[in-house]
Amino acid sequence: MSTITNLSELTGHYALDPRHTRIGFVARHTMSTRVRGQFEEFEGGAYLDGDDPAKSRARLTIQATSIQTGNRQRDGMLRDKFLDADNHPTLTFTSTGLNQVDKNNYRLSGDLTLRGLTRSVTVDVELTDGGNGLKGDFYAGFKASLTLNRNDWGVNWNAFTAFTLSPKVTLECDVVAIRQH
Repeated sequence: MSTITNLSELTGHYALDPRHTRIGFVARHTMSTRVRGQFEEFEGGAYLDGDDPAKSRARLTIQATSIQTGNRQRDGMLRDKFLDADNHPTLTFTSTGLNQVDKNNYRLSGDLTLRGLTRSVTVDVELTDGGNGLKGDFYAGFKASLTLNRNDWGVNWNAFTAFTLSPKVTLECDVVAIRQH
């Protein structure tokens, strides 16, 4: 729950705090298991307009080679075969619009680029917290999720993986952004 009582308190430019931000994913394997992972290297920021949320914008750049699932062989296959990191070293998101659903929930539209292909997506975003941190910096916390079909970006390896892995992948983000002075 947010400690912010007035959304106008949020207005400003923000940078992601990589120590307190997690960009993860979940993919279902046909054996009824889930493969979970995250990206270790990313940078991003936002301009938040608390008085007129529609004027807010966000951007995110993820290093494809930073994918981690806890399995070295799988990580290598994801980097090489699925993400083609040698030819497409980054995944990017750039917002194109924001709609407020209720006090703490938003729908963030934007362009997601994977493997050199850009598609429009809409991300569910929840404002989870905000206020002054221990060092006096003003921060905003968010939780975001997006379920996508990896085939829309050509993220596949061969017929076997098309059969054994669900095409649906859920991106899950827990974000802390620090307001810049």
